[in-house]
Amino acid sequence: MRFGVNYTPTRGWFHHWLDFAPDDIRADLDSITALGVDHIRVFPLWPLFQPNRTLIRPRAVEQLTLLVDAAGERGLDVGVDGLQGHLSSFDFVPSWTTTWHRRGLFTDPDVVEAQAAYLTTLARALADRPHFLGMTVGNEFNQFSGPPHPDPDRIGPAQAGRWLRRMLDACEKGAPGRAHLHASYDAAFHDGTHPFTPAHSARLGAMTAVHSWVFNGTAQRHGPGGAATVQHAAYLVELSKAWATGPGRPVWLQEVGAPAPHIPPERAAEFTEATIAAAADCPDLWGSPGGAPMTSTARWRTSRSSSTGSACSPTTGGSNLPGRRSHEAYGGGGRRTLRVRRPGGRRWPWTRATRRRRRRGRCARRAGRSSRRGCGWPPTASGRRSSWPSGPTMPDIWWRAASPRC
Repeated sequence: MRFGVNYTPTRGWFHHWLDFAPDDIRADLDSITALGVDHIRVFPLWPLFQPNRTLIRPRAVEQLTLLVDAAGERGLDVGVDGLQGHLSSFDFVPSWTTTWHRRGLFTDPDVVEAQAAYLTTLARALADRPHFLGMTVGNEFNQFSGPPHPDPDRIGPAQAGRWLRRMLDACEKGAPGRAHLHASYDAAFHDGTHPFTPAHSARLGAMTAVHSWVFNGTAQRHGPGGAATVQHAAYLVELSKAWATGPGRPVWLQEVGAPAPHIPPERAAEFTEATIAAAADCPDLWGSPGGAPMTSTARWRTSRSSSTGSACSPTTGGSNLPGRRSHEAYGGGGRRTLRVRRPGGRRWPWTRATRRRRRRGRCARRAGRSSRRGCGWPPTASGRRSSWPSGPTMPDIWWRAASPRC
């Protein structure tokens, strides 16, 4: 079973590319190797590697190969994220795409061709390394496509799909046969208006990437030890399988963490153990979540893959049949089935009373309240039953799960 970490340098954070220090990197990699992990994920900063649309700095590419080679010398496989893009709430976007030179990151032909050339260059430079796993298009680049980003380049699902295919083709051109993929943050699964969809995640690229962070409302609603919290990663893995076109699609849990203050430091170990146990229960596990010792925060980030298996809820007894989702999986009360869209976009029939209840619930959620209480959700940390969530939490994922959008 594989076990890996995201590499965050101890000195300089991701700005270490500005003062590239091979000795510091080797020391970091020695520490990582001592943990017994077998692969890492590394993050070039896009503006430093491609400061101009037609300039991809050879020295920066050489430094990336030095890092990858140092990892290979220690028996570590390496996955490389290309378009950073976005890291830990900070955007790194080249000056030739902003302000006076503002261009659409997903739709401007010159920008798209420059991005493709950049990804091909990185992939080609690493193609002959046996320990190079493949390219990830970029870290959560989908966050530039809509809210809550303060200045998004808005697109639709069809445009997102075309952009992803172009970027993946560019990676394949540079390093044929490697495991090239893309990675979206979890709005792709829980936000029905997001242009990057579950189908994009589960059907494009060599495998599906899942990023599981319980600060998305899950930990706030269910507490640090709630069933929905500790099984959030496993649930997203299984949910992504439901969107795949076949049972053999591998899933890579690229990121999962114990974010403070939602997971208090004194409960981080408990949360980590429970999350790993739940994820390890997924069939055909390729790898297992692991801590990131090179970070100075309370997070731990992971890497793993699993494949095959039908879609199922993270706990027993829940229904995950196409077209409906059950509250039963999360216990705490009676069963209540939610029907969503049929394949093809037609809605299931609703009674007039049901439509009224849905309208009231939507209005209440928009106002930051809830008109649905005591509906069978797990208790909150205070011991009281939680109300219908007002943000993008686990129950919202079920509404998205059966949507036919692609």
